[in-house]
Amino acid sequence: PLLAASGVMEGGVSHRDVASVSHDAIPPLVMVPPPNFAMVDKGVYRSGFPNKRNFDFLKTLRLRSVVNVSGETSDEFVRFCKQEGIVMAEFGMKGNREPFVSIDTKVLRAALAHIRDPEQHPVLLHCSKGKHRTGCVVACLRKLQKRSLTYIFDEYERFTGRGKAEILDLQFIELFDHDAAPWK
Repeated sequence: PLLAASGVMEGGVSHRDVASVSHDAIPPLVMVPPPNFAMVDKGVYRSGFPNKRNFDFLKTLRLRSVVNVSGETSDEFVRFCKQEGIVMAEFGMKGNREPFVSIDTKVLRAALAHIRDPEQHPVLLHCSKGKHRTGCVVACLRKLQKRSLTYIFDEYERFTGRGKAEILDLQFIELFDHDAAPWK
């Protein structure tokens, strides 16, 4: 209070100094990550669909690529990626749904190959909410990393919400054959 009344703020910076700084140079006070954001592995992140509120946060990650498994995008996000030089990789995946819809394993393997390629890192994997489709991709990555099913299912449920796991997703994850195709 005394410092503010004298025209000097904390740290010895005056109001005139602050007024002379370009607003573009001042970082936002609060950076908001996308929904269900988390680090999966070194250089690999996951989330729900990013929106404009998340762009400042995403800039801090210095992403090289984005893997979208939702099959949907926004013009705003496309513009953001172009401005930041981020490669957008689209892998439209339908979620596991009764009675006849299942994740296409060829599409899943293509998305995993992109995510596992260090040339694409740092990479952000996302679907609409960052829960089921993203959760299946991350779970299959964990199988490639030889993690236990207990660990994999626990991680999956942390993002879908306890008791909200899709039984078809869990079956898909359990039956995913990580040895069925050659990997880098």
